[in-house]
Amino acid sequence: MHDTTPLIEVNGLQTQFFTDEGVVRSVEGVDFTIPAGKTLCVVGESGSGKSVTARSILRIENPGRIVGGEILYHKDGEVIDLARIGPKTRQIRQIRGRDIAMIFQEPMSALSPVHTIGDQIVEALTLHFPISKDEAKRRAIEVLGRVGIPKAADRFGAYTFELSGGMRQRVCIAMALSCEPRLLIADEPTTALDVTTQANILDLIADLQKETGMAVMFITHDLGVVAEIADEVAVMYLGQVMERGDVDSIFHDPKHPYTRALLDSIPRLGQRGAHRLASIRGMVPHPFDRPSGCPFHTRCDSYMPGRCNRIDPPAVSFGPGREAKCLLHTKEEGVA
Repeated sequence: MHDTTPLIEVNGLQTQFFTDEGVVRSVEGVDFTIPAGKTLCVVGESGSGKSVTARSILRIENPGRIVGGEILYHKDGEVIDLARIGPKTRQIRQIRGRDIAMIFQEPMSALSPVHTIGDQIVEALTLHFPISKDEAKRRAIEVLGRVGIPKAADRFGAYTFELSGGMRQRVCIAMALSCEPRLLIADEPTTALDVTTQANILDLIADLQKETGMAVMFITHDLGVVAEIADEVAVMYLGQVMERGDVDSIFHDPKHPYTRALLDSIPRLGQRGAHRLASIRGMVPHPFDRPSGCPFHTRCDSYMPGRCNRIDPPAVSFGPGREAKCLLHTKEEGVA
């Protein structure tokens, strides 16, 4: 059983992009905690701010900028506020890749086209560990094999353009896992993979978690994966965490209409062909046209005119680590 003390605490995080058209508030006051050895799944539609939140933790939010909040990283009894560290400083470079690693959503933009996949993994290993290149190569081949690369020793010298999309994704996963980080941020890591390989990768991450006590922040649209691997769930919409709690509570007793709508849209076994799949009406609002009040009220079936469009709902607690931002759970006189 792993220590449940926080590894990462995100409090009131705000990340914004300053463009010629205006300010994009991609992350607007996000709060969550990731304990050591646990998996936090972050879910929500595209445009909810999931990836920007993950990038902010690694301080690669450029061209965005963190304008508020804190990202507390607990390391060897020391608490480091990553939000206060410059994104190009030596301190964050020592943490990035070694202590906190990320599997990126798009492997073509994450891998160098002019270096072999082996050299890229070896570079990461020799940068963070005092080992020889031969030892780094041995480790690189081993981790490539573990993520399902066939004939890993032969593929060590391959370039990214010689690999399929799924194989590139596995190389990204291998690179992130090679240094055995304390926190793995996985941004839809199995999107390009077939279901068999996806299951193998999820098993690999789970095994490493058991061996090393690694924490995982897993970003996904697949609620089936969430039900399988999550300890905690954070439901994001338009840059805010609308609901968070343990996986059983989220699936069996959702408190926010957005969470219920996401769960209702999951295909069910046994449905007849004529049965229409449930969907959430409307679209995620444009960043420059954020609705007033509750950000979800323009698409909500429980919309209360005069309240939801005027009042920004506070977080209502339902117990330790369990909360939702919805006016259905507040009293009129209790909200200002």
